[in-house]
Amino acid sequence: MAKKGFRNSEPVSEEDKKKITKAGLKNTLFVFRYILPYKSYFIIGLLFLVLSSVTTMIFPFATGKLIDASLKKNNFFIHDINGIAFILIGVLLVQAGFSFMRIWLFSLVSERSMADIRKALYQKLLTLSIPFFEKRRVGELTSRISADVALLQDIISITLAEFLRQIVTLFVGIGIIFYTSPKLTLFMLGTFPILIVVAFVFGKQLRKISKATQDKLAEANVVVEETFQAISMVKAFVNEWFEIRRYNEALDKVVKNSLHGARLRGAFVSFVILAIFGGIVGVLWYGAKLVAANEMSVGALTSFIIYTTFIGASVGGIGEIYGQLQKTIGASERLFELLTEQGEISLEHQATTTTVAVGAISFNDVRFAYPSRPEMEVLKGITFDIAQGQKIALVGQSGAGKSTIMQLLLRFYEVNAGQINIDQQNINDIDLATLRNSIGVVPQEVILFGGSIKENILYGKPTATEEEIIHAASQANALNFIKSFPEGFDTLVGDRGIKLSGGQKQRIAIARAILKNPKILILDEATSALDNESEVLVQQALENLMVNRTTIIIAHRLSTIRHVDTIFVFSEGTIHEHGSHEALAKIENGFYANLLKVSSLSAV
Repeated sequence: MAKKGFRNSEPVSEEDKKKITKAGLKNTLFVFRYILPYKSYFIIGLLFLVLSSVTTMIFPFATGKLIDASLKKNNFFIHDINGIAFILIGVLLVQAGFSFMRIWLFSLVSERSMADIRKALYQKLLTLSIPFFEKRRVGELTSRISADVALLQDIISITLAEFLRQIVTLFVGIGIIFYTSPKLTLFMLGTFPILIVVAFVFGKQLRKISKATQDKLAEANVVVEETFQAISMVKAFVNEWFEIRRYNEALDKVVKNSLHGARLRGAFVSFVILAIFGGIVGVLWYGAKLVAANEMSVGALTSFIIYTTFIGASVGGIGEIYGQLQKTIGASERLFELLTEQGEISLEHQATTTTVAVGAISFNDVRFAYPSRPEMEVLKGITFDIAQGQKIALVGQSGAGKSTIMQLLLRFYEVNAGQINIDQQNINDIDLATLRNSIGVVPQEVILFGGSIKENILYGKPTATEEEIIHAASQANALNFIKSFPEGFDTLVGDRGIKLSGGQKQRIAIARAILKNPKILILDEATSALDNESEVLVQQALENLMVNRTTIIIAHRLSTIRHVDTIFVFSEGTIHEHGSHEALAKIENGFYANLLKVSSLSAV
């Protein structure tokens, strides 16, 4: 089941705007689990942050004393203007050093902890089941790893540091100015309630706009992902301008939201400037009266005004941070949902067997409907047996349930009823990794990774030696064409193997399966889309691959299954008939015989 709040690029609703709640903060704080390995750096960074903030607060005080010294009214222990100036320079240098260390340490913690989160997220995604990926789009998931994790990174390297710095500035500043002049402090603080209320209102609106912009950007990324994944289809239908228009429209929505946010930020900054400088004018007026009444010095008033500016900026900054925190909560909740998503069932500790020694298969009254279409039963009580080393074929019209057999055998899905056994063991009692390691698949549409030929073959057995790779390529009839390339096994195949022909990709896939050396082999008609010459080479490679393996062939071209031991004819989720090619072809008006006629293969 899809979890609430994780949608496939649907429009953002008001319910998706995350407010700061106890539950939301709890989900956000999960990020600190990833900080624990670097807690010493984090704590030292906090220390430098406090020292940097406190050191900054010395600057207005020293500035006021410098002015008083220039007016010869200084009672400070240093009566020399040059001495005070040197103190100011020293304060600036020390503060700069503290700031550098704070930024570097927080960056170190954030970069390493976010890398750990990305690793954990990627690992989690790889453990999730096929149904999970069927309900999500690839662009959506990649956006979670990139954009949402980047928001979490900001909370450590920027948001948290700024929040603590503003808090220190606010409270230390208020304490100092209250000590300097209680009357002027109370006068100045009278203007703060309006500033605080407006800051939080703007922060809330900015959070909504930022969340909407983030989701619109994710939608634009989905367009790019889908377009590049299906680039051959885009070009075949000459839909370049359609995709460009689709991407432009998605980006226009991003720009629209971003500009709306920019207007809000501009209005907020303008208000803060007016409020702060309006407050400074008021403080100057009242402070001038106090100076005239000899209740405070000119230097003290100057220090007070600078402190007031610092305090006003910190209040405005806290409002901005509040909006940033709300935006981060949305991202953290989505990541938390992914990291806590239930992965595929692992029965490692309950397994009654850890190896597949023989490869005999039996389906016992298996019934199944896909989770996305529970009302449509795809398999309706399927029962059949495959002995060790036997070669069988599954034939039938599209949608009859042939490919579902493969998906259930690999446990991409769990059966609704009945049982599947391998070597007389329920596949649910076999460790999932062991089960899948014992099954090799050569699909009709080969998927190659964008690395080298060698890396793609090694995918079947990452620990294979050079000799094993060469032997597998030779058995797959791939060695000759591989050696014809200048780079040989190091030849890059391009994205999804785009630089290779269909026959070459099939033979690399077969070499990969040979290297894996599985007990059970599933062939999803690996020759159906090849020319005659490539088909002959691939068929020879498949014959080598099928030796001494239990083999299931999902047949789309009936000419390729004449010599299998048994053919199972599927129709509407049931086995309509089964037997050898010769026996089934002789059944008058039989289902298989009619398929032969339709395929114009009755003479084969």
